Amino acid sequence: MTNYNHWFIRARLKTRQLLLLVALAEEGNIHRAAQVLNMSQPAASKLLKDLEDVLEVSLFERLPRGMRPTWYGETMIRHARVALASLNQAHDELQAAKSGQFGQVSIGAITSPGLMLLPEAVQRVKADHPDLRVSLQIETSDVLIEKLSQNKLDILVARLFAQHDKSDLRYEVLTEEPISVVARPGHPLLNATGLTLTEMAEAGWIVPPAGSVLRHRFELMFQEIGLRAPVNLIETGALLFTTKMLQKSDMLSVLATDVARYYEEHGLMAVLPIDLPCQMEAFGIITRRDRLLSPAAEVMLRAIRATAQTVYGLAPVEALAAG
Repeated sequence: MTNYNHWFIRARLKTRQLLLLVALAEEGNIHRAAQVLNMSQPAASKLLKDLEDVLEVSLFERLPRGMRPTWYGETMIRHARVALASLNQAHDELQAAKSGQFGQVSIGAITSPGLMLLPEAVQRVKADHPDLRVSLQIETSDVLIEKLSQNKLDILVARLFAQHDKSDLRYEVLTEEPISVVARPGHPLLNATGLTLTEMAEAGWIVPPAGSVLRHRFELMFQEIGLRAPVNLIETGALLFTTKMLQKSDMLSVLATDVARYYEEHGLMAVLPIDLPCQMEAFGIITRRDRLLSPAAEVMLRAIRATAQTVYGLAPVEALAAG
């Protein structure tokens, strides 16, 4: 039998207290927070004091010109955001069901699976559930994981790195990601035989921004064979700019091989005949352990897994703990 004797029931925790915590975190001032929530300042002060009395900790430092969350406050604010986001999601799902829609799902992906995996997966879902609303964001893994932690995304196809807090994440590896050098169609190096990094070290390059994993791997592969990393660089993560810049020059760039082949098939880029001595870490499906997926998100997750078997030639491994 389920135990409903939770602390927040005994404490008679109010939704307005959760809203107040978030408003205080954003406004830094109880007067402005009360205004945002359309309540009086005394009422806001009482809601906060009642919650602090129940928890037996101070949630905010009272400063001469405002309020700052304590460590306890930061903890409660984080969980208040999650609880409120979950309630909003419940409302959205109910509204969608009342209007005859199947629901909605928000997906985040890095570029390669966003191009090669998700279009087919989304097509599968829309074929069976045309009313399911799908939103997709293509971003770096760091940005996507932050949005997942804020409940702004349901499912990711991205990478996990050492700096990420994995305690609340579930990860299913899909595939590793090789890297290719690309140039404009007709570039002189396309006809080279036995092409080496040495021949490309002095070329102009369009590279990802400093601090990115691919940029680090790019520089490292030159340094490991005793060459100075190229210095004639343009830094950008914008594929549209990269494509246009390559077409207008003899510069080179590095892209995930799946992405490079896609652009090559459409005549926008050409892949140079060289196997690079580096590749990106594997990427996979990332979801949260501490949050149940909606029925719509579950349907999308199954479609992503099924599509991965076709696209990558193997079934995803069984879900593993991300720790």
